[in-house]
Amino acid sequence: MQIINNTKNTVLAENAAVADTILKRMKGLLGRKDFKEGEALILKPCNSVHTFFMSLPIDVVFVDSNNKIVKTISVMPPFRLSRIYFKASLAIELPAGTIAKTTTKSGDFISC
Repeated sequence: MQIINNTKNTVLAENAAVADTILKRMKGLLGRKDFKEGEALILKPCNSVHTFFMSLPIDVVFVDSNNKIVKTISVMPPFRLSRIYFKASLAIELPAGTIAKTTTKSGDFISC
């Protein structure tokens, strides 16, 4: 599945997986040794993430039910917890640097 920033006309990910069950969301990216450019994990529903026990920093994009980006977090290091974004209905985890590379920001609209 692709994730596209429609506002900027850029591709955030070409190969996105969806974690839409409690078990898939709990596992998330845990145990991953690499997270390659073009990959993403969509956590649905989700309004907060953590990077406890992860070995890689990640970028995170919180999106509301209208596909509008509520918040972006660039290069979130391991062993951190985001705040809760009550307007977010899903979170997209991306390789660190994706937000900067695609100039993605709050207020942009995406499709996935």
